[in-house]
Amino acid sequence: MPDKPVSKDRELERIGVAIDRSLLDKFDELIARRGYANRSEAFRDLIRAELVGDTASQPHGLVTGTITLLYDHHVRMVGEKLTALQHHYHRQILSTLHLHLDHDNCLEVIVVKGEAAGVRQLADKLIAERGVKHGRLVLSGTGPEF
Repeated sequence: MPDKPVSKDRELERIGVAIDRSLLDKFDELIARRGYANRSEAFRDLIRAELVGDTASQPHGLVTGTITLLYDHHVRMVGEKLTALQHHYHRQILSTLHLHLDHDNCLEVIVVKGEAAGVRQLADKLIAERGVKHGRLVLSGTGPEF
């Protein structure tokens, strides 16, 4: 797969990587399914994902992300408890989207930013709340270094 030219304001380094043929074939299949234009973009995304994971594993690493919650709003006080937790952690919360999915279920997507430890603590408390059927924290980096 040929590489596309990249913006002139970024300095690129070419590297060589030796990869087992069967592993490369599987990688090519993966990047084709995901719609990458070339291997270089796929490699860059893999590297960025590892760097984000490393940052997120450090308690003081700065992260952005989302907490997604699916919960039964009929469970006693679940809405009030989720709101109270969000008020307690208001410094980490940038925005919240609340959807009424059906008669019983609500979906909340909470956009967060801050130190990884605090964001994880908030997510853990929200997800563990009685009435929450499913929850997930997805983290990303915060700046141009990625």
